[in-house]
Amino acid sequence: MSGEISMIGSVILALFLAGYLGQQYLPPPKPKVIGLDLGTTFCSVGVFHPGSGEVEVIADEEGKKSIPSAVSFTTTAVLAGHEAVDLADTNPQNTIYDAKRFIGKIFEPEVMEQESARYPFKVINNNGSAEFLISTNHTFTVSPEYIGSRLLLKMRKMAEKQLGVPIQKAVISVPAEFDERQRNYTVRAANLAGLEILRVINEPTAAAMAYGLHKVDVFNVLVVDLGGGTLDVSLLNKQGGMFLTRAMAGNNKLGGQDFSQRLLQYTTERVQQEFGVPPTLKEDIHHLRQAVEAAKLNLTLQPSVTIMVPLHLQTSGSSPEGAAPATVHFQAMITRELFEELNEDLFQKILAPVKTVLAEGHLEKEDVDEIVLVGGSTRIPRIRRLISEFFGKEPNTSVDPDLAVVTGVAIQAGIMGGSWPLQVSAIEIPNRHLRKTNFS
Repeated sequence: MSGEISMIGSVILALFLAGYLGQQYLPPPKPKVIGLDLGTTFCSVGVFHPGSGEVEVIADEEGKKSIPSAVSFTTTAVLAGHEAVDLADTNPQNTIYDAKRFIGKIFEPEVMEQESARYPFKVINNNGSAEFLISTNHTFTVSPEYIGSRLLLKMRKMAEKQLGVPIQKAVISVPAEFDERQRNYTVRAANLAGLEILRVINEPTAAAMAYGLHKVDVFNVLVVDLGGGTLDVSLLNKQGGMFLTRAMAGNNKLGGQDFSQRLLQYTTERVQQEFGVPPTLKEDIHHLRQAVEAAKLNLTLQPSVTIMVPLHLQTSGSSPEGAAPATVHFQAMITRELFEELNEDLFQKILAPVKTVLAEGHLEKEDVDEIVLVGGSTRIPRIRRLISEFFGKEPNTSVDPDLAVVTGVAIQAGIMGGSWPLQVSAIEIPNRHLRKTNFS
């Protein structure tokens, strides 16, 4: 008997040794499961590499690790990502963005009307569900999940090109507030892109995993997710490797686009003051918007930036009637202090949902163990300062906030694919009574 036990022990030891040597000296297998972050404004795809244990966020053909969540329809093609955004000003009625706001939701007619009024494209009410009206060489409608599928298909192809293997399986993230119907329609979008979804994970939980919080001893985690168009604040309670979302609040009309819009409004007024007329040509407004967006990003690192944009203005006395508008060169210095002053009231709105989740979670701010930042807008120094002043301690900034969710989803994808080295899987405890408080 003891000999049999000894033999079994030897076999097990040999298997472990073979596995270890294989990991050390054989090339690691290619990842077969990808992690997808289908965001409202931007989306990303990542993989967990067996062997090294590293997460790679895959870049597109332009080398960018996030692609805009936009899809544009022309007479000859359906374009997704940066190519779609390039057509947003010249083809606005056929360039769809923010589709995630509509996916799987049932709207009352008046709410649908309010939501659709915000966009240059046409939103159709189909028995409470949203559809988008497209007019190219013919007129047709597409669903929000179809828009999502085109983005997911693009990211699938990006991953296949980078890894050199076909990809058919994925893990995808959704907002914690998504109900069962919204989750199912998100999975349907992935199925349309030829992907089987192995797990749906909440975005705040994915972000916590990116920061490694599933492997350390913390209990109360506050996730502040401020992207291009929405603010979501979630309070997570962690027990072992399990996450429970205790409270949620947010503002679905507050994000980086609003901060850029304030700066665009300021520069437009400066143009009118300097030249007597505001910019009216679509091309000029597009270039001014691009310059403002770049300035906003640069102000996170620099105390001041200079905007320089050539504009085509029909100024009085600049050219004969009927002639082409005169080309002028607009230049303005934008300081970080000016940017903060223009947006201070919007920045202050971030604290309202933070206070709400603490109250609903029955916690004092001192009870929060970790503050996690997600979304590119949390890079803004004033916002980080606002949060640190409120809590009396610095938020965790060890992970790129743009890529926090996709990093966590990629880790979960590695777990579902059985990748080595093994990670601790984050288990989410459903909170059926959870409701999100929305501010506006």
